[in-house]
Amino acid sequence: MIFSVDMAAKNSTKKTSVSLPPAYSVQAQKSTGKTKFSWRIVVAVLAALFLLLLAANKGWVVAAVVNGKPIFSWDLNNTLRARYGQQTLEGMIGEMLIADEARKAGVTITDADLQMKQQEVLASLGTDVSLDDFLKFQGITKEDFQHQLKVQLVVERLLTKGVTIPDSDINAYIATNAATLTATDPAKLKEEARQMIISNMVSAKLQTWFTDLRQKAAVMKFL
Repeated sequence: MIFSVDMAAKNSTKKTSVSLPPAYSVQAQKSTGKTKFSWRIVVAVLAALFLLLLAANKGWVVAAVVNGKPIFSWDLNNTLRARYGQQTLEGMIGEMLIADEARKAGVTITDADLQMKQQEVLASLGTDVSLDDFLKFQGITKEDFQHQLKVQLVVERLLTKGVTIPDSDINAYIATNAATLTATDPAKLKEEARQMIISNMVSAKLQTWFTDLRQKAAVMKFL
């Protein structure tokens, strides 16, 4: 009887030990489930954000839809690159070269300089022309206009550095070109004439100066 009881106890112990899974297996399964769940949340949130960005910025993917057919943005970019890429790139290279020359020569343009130049441009078009009218006519933004003015001012100062315009030249210009000048105040008339002389001087030097600058520059193009 004692033997049979011991065997029964042993058999009971074996059944109990076999039926229980290892504790670490349960923990590992729970941890894996949490990890998968967390990654699903992250992926879902990222997908939702991406869809929201696409909805707010449709032009990232589709530039236009014609009779239900899309014109994709990358097709537009490729076309613009093929047609105008070289011209645009050369313009950007030129601006970088001019900026480098300005740094070497210590030429800086202030907001006051830009404002004065802007007033000169508008004044040359007549008293009834506003900045908004000018921008609309040219089809450019104010930022683009000011950028162009800044480049123009830098070039003017580089090409006329150390040059002074004597009053005799200004008076002679007024006498010869009175019909083309718009200012009526004597002081403003002289300033307008001086600016026109400078503009003519820059125009005469610009092509040769820039060609020489471009040829001496180390430029590598991949377009």
